[in-house]
Amino acid sequence: MATRSARRSPKQSARAPRPEETPVGDGGAAALGPVTGSWLVTGKDGRLTAYAVAHGGLVRWTETVPGGPEWTGPEFFPAPDLTHLTLAQGQDGYVHFVGRRRQVVDGVERITFHHALQYQTGRPLGPWASLGPLYQNEDMARTAGVPTAAVDVNGGLHVFVRNFGKGVHSRNQDGKGKWTKWADIKGSGTLDGATAFSTFGGRVQLLAPAEKRVSLWSQSEPGKGPAAKAEDLPFLGQPGSAGAVETAQDRVTWFWHAVDGSGVIAYRAGVGVMALGGGPAAHGAVAGTRAYVDGYDCTILAFRGAGGRTALAAYPTENETAGLWWAETGEASVGTPGLTVDAQGRIVIACISTAGELLVTRQKDNMGLSLGRWMRF
Repeated sequence: MATRSARRSPKQSARAPRPEETPVGDGGAAALGPVTGSWLVTGKDGRLTAYAVAHGGLVRWTETVPGGPEWTGPEFFPAPDLTHLTLAQGQDGYVHFVGRRRQVVDGVERITFHHALQYQTGRPLGPWASLGPLYQNEDMARTAGVPTAAVDVNGGLHVFVRNFGKGVHSRNQDGKGKWTKWADIKGSGTLDGATAFSTFGGRVQLLAPAEKRVSLWSQSEPGKGPAAKAEDLPFLGQPGSAGAVETAQDRVTWFWHAVDGSGVIAYRAGVGVMALGGGPAAHGAVAGTRAYVDGYDCTILAFRGAGGRTALAAYPTENETAGLWWAETGEASVGTPGLTVDAQGRIVIACISTAGELLVTRQKDNMGLSLGRWMRF
């Protein structure tokens, strides 16, 4: 049962373990931090589900009815030896999970990747299937980075991983579930912390931070092969900080944190790079969604601020020149906030507390950005 807290939020907290750097051990369902990717998702039945990393696997909370306010969970699902876990959801509502697994066998470290699927809201995860190592050469395979993933127009999953040569490898699934082999899709000086995204029409894109640039990949058309190397931007992005919003049909606006701590950067093809402010951030990505605020189509952004609380802003979609006013809400949390719209059209923000709880707040009756009390599960 949920409890409601009216406590004032602490401005600072001790640094909690990051999910991608926390080795998974035996048992336990305490959340360590959110799964990477858009971890607050909407099922075909309209209910929201939130996912987090835990020792030995992952945990899940699910709305009892569309629009809440109550949730069930946390439910624990084992996934031993994973050091990183990401998710992606397709238009069919299926939720894909991809994990990077580290095992030591006969004194030899082995890095492999694995995939599981949840078909319906509230149903169990399917079995974990191996995607194998990035290379057959074990020394090269151990250099593989952390995965990110997106689902294409055919319902096939695209998995992306930084490779031995500091480019990117991908492995793709067709709509019938058949996998291609791992393939090098180029890039140079790539760092860990790439972000994959798929438009509503199913065109898969990728943004990756690099040593001297931000690099982009994109499918030429939805369903037309793997994402191919596109343009490089002469800007630096904080690894793991990128997020995206489809701000017009098949047009994506990317967001990331500037490495100098100056705030959020936005990029849209044909417009260029724009500074959106917001100040320095803690570890985690910029979460984004579109919603109607006072009758206007707005882009909503959220990230975990340097003090651990959630920084929130909104502006008319594709009208960045209108300006953004950032405000903090909630208490100190771990990782990227979850951000979406519920079955009643209200903005929903979710966080994982430093104690491993799910924290949720909702917009009040679609009026402005006024939020209700945070609920604790």
